[in-house]
Amino acid sequence: MDPFSYLSVLFSIILGLAITQLLQGIGRVIQARERVVIFWPSIAWACLLILISVQTWWALFSLRVRTEWSFFPFLLVVLQTVSLYLTTALVLPEIAPGERVDLRAHYFAQATWFFSFAIAMVVISLLKQKVLSGSLPLDPNTIIQLGFIAVALSAIFIRRDWYHKLMLVLSIALFGFYIVILFTRLPAD
Repeated sequence: MDPFSYLSVLFSIILGLAITQLLQGIGRVIQARERVVIFWPSIAWACLLILISVQTWWALFSLRVRTEWSFFPFLLVVLQTVSLYLTTALVLPEIAPGERVDLRAHYFAQATWFFSFAIAMVVISLLKQKVLSGSLPLDPNTIIQLGFIAVALSAIFIRRDWYHKLMLVLSIALFGFYIVILFTRLPAD
């Protein structure tokens, strides 16, 4: 077994748990729909985080060509997936039987932690790129990631519905653009 195949098991499990967390959250909302006050940004973030989880797993495939690993670069990859998991854990609430849930109230109660973990995920991704490649070029990948950090940072401080809805739509568009220009195909050997 090559090193990447062995190491990728751990971050694949974490990403699988993140996707499971999101799908279970959406399922809980659907099951309790009569007791849930819907706030569409919560549902949209959950869907976007599923795509981000899949894209992260897809992008990590490029690490398969790396033949030498040490603990710190591997730890950065794991921390990136852990921060993504923690972001997914905050987007939708647990719903106890018989409980009424207001997704808007939950969203804003979790916003600081949610966007902090999202920022951590991107910062760790940039640090991982610097450690693994030795540089951090000012390329589309870096520019889009820095843009997302700015948007997420603003979301921590601005607590207006209209802003979070607009920021989410822009985030979806930015992520779609990110996928199209950088990740539509797996890299060839």
